[in-house]
Amino acid sequence: MSDPLAGRTTFISGGSRGIGLAIARSLARAGGRIALIAKTDEPNPKLPGTVHSAAEELRSLGAAGVLPIVGDIRDEERVASAVAETVTEFGGIDICINNASALNLGDVGSLPVKRFDLIQSVNVRGTFVVTQACLPHLRESAHARVLTLSPPLNLDPAWFAPAAYTVSKYGMSIVTLGVAQTEREHGVAANCLWPLTAIATAAVQNLLGGDEAVAHTRTPEIVADAAAIMLRKPADYTGRTEIVEDVLAGEGVSDLAEYSHKPGQDTFAPDFFIDAARVPGTFDLKP
Repeated sequence: MSDPLAGRTTFISGGSRGIGLAIARSLARAGGRIALIAKTDEPNPKLPGTVHSAAEELRSLGAAGVLPIVGDIRDEERVASAVAETVTEFGGIDICINNASALNLGDVGSLPVKRFDLIQSVNVRGTFVVTQACLPHLRESAHARVLTLSPPLNLDPAWFAPAAYTVSKYGMSIVTLGVAQTEREHGVAANCLWPLTAIATAAVQNLLGGDEAVAHTRTPEIVADAAAIMLRKPADYTGRTEIVEDVLAGEGVSDLAEYSHKPGQDTFAPDFFIDAARVPGTFDLKP
């Protein structure tokens, strides 16, 4: 049986590093075509990789085509032109992945309004803009999928404290679940994915505890493997907010040792918005 991801065109936001790049690697190995939109045009000492270095790596992994696009998803005109470039290059779009995200855990009393606006414009508005721009092309696809890296809607009051970030991430999920409802008739499946544990990314390294925090994380590949499973499922698999580890368990994967960022690590930092009791260990991420 042929791989349902082979030859498919994916438009992914924030794919130059971390989770986005790990997902793109999986798609490249499957023989997919990948358009990456990201802001990092030139190397940054605090942020590994650029959209161009990511593209080179994906080509080396067997991608059928790669289109690196320098752009900011806060700019809807740039997103529209990036989508148009992708369609011109590859003939359509089959998969839309909303990965780009901004992080700030400030509360209402301390967070500057401009930071609030930034978080909303990247996270929930960016997801809306990217998904909306892709939708006309997704409706024409025989394997139309939207996948957003955002959490289940956990109403534990503890998560209301970092109000701006919570609104933005839950907003990403609501936008995606809205697409699942309204686009089902067009064959577009839309789902969300979120890990139980923190993931070894630049955000954790730079904003949430440095080397000690990263030692208690899992690698981006765990998210990428779960994403690949979800993206291969049929169109009636839609309207879900899934946990990475649950997706893997559903495929019989219970030994997650290979995903530990630090070999042999058996305690982990819970990610935001999940039940910490499900995560081995008690290490807390601290901004």
